[in-house]
Amino acid sequence: MPLTPHRRSPNAGQAAPERVVGLLLAAGGGRRLGGRPKALLTYRGRPLVEHAVRSLREGGCERVHVVLGAGADEVRARAALPDCVLVDNPAWEQGMGSSLRAGLTSLTGTDARAALVLLVDQPGIGPGAVARVLGARAAREPRDSLASATYAGVRGHPVLFGAAHWAGVAASATGDRGARSYLKEHADRITLVECGDVAEPYDIDTEEDLTRLK
Repeated sequence: MPLTPHRRSPNAGQAAPERVVGLLLAAGGGRRLGGRPKALLTYRGRPLVEHAVRSLREGGCERVHVVLGAGADEVRARAALPDCVLVDNPAWEQGMGSSLRAGLTSLTGTDARAALVLLVDQPGIGPGAVARVLGARAAREPRDSLASATYAGVRGHPVLFGAAHWAGVAASATGDRGARSYLKEHADRITLVECGDVAEPYDIDTEEDLTRLK
């Protein structure tokens, strides 16, 4: 899977010992939005992809990998994504599962010990939820971490996957289900983190949803 790294952060060599990397899935083509790449929808004056990267960083993820698909060249040209690793997913039309696999593959062989996954089309989820789920990582061994935000008891994003889970998640990630099957099979191991008081987990999927971006 080809990677396009931007300039390294001046603090890249000083990453937190936990080495949790933000993984943003931003490949969606907005089929029900007339084929507009979701990453470039405007929210508060900037593209959704910029907003999501900022949420990950302000929530505690110093390093961020961004998976691109629909309109990838346009996203590169129009969005300011300094110090991010941009990951191409040529199979993005196959659904979120393919983007999750591409993102986890981009982390293989790095010093990352866990990945905090966020979706680009959920602007109501900001740094507060990211920080809470990040705080649920295993203190001694982040590689074993498995945590998820919940909203009134319903699981949502962001989701934290320690590296020990990556192979299993990738093997089960198909279509638009992402990691749902894996999380269901390992429900007894998930640390649930209620975030309903600091975030709203709505999606931007339809024309009607665009009103939430104003």
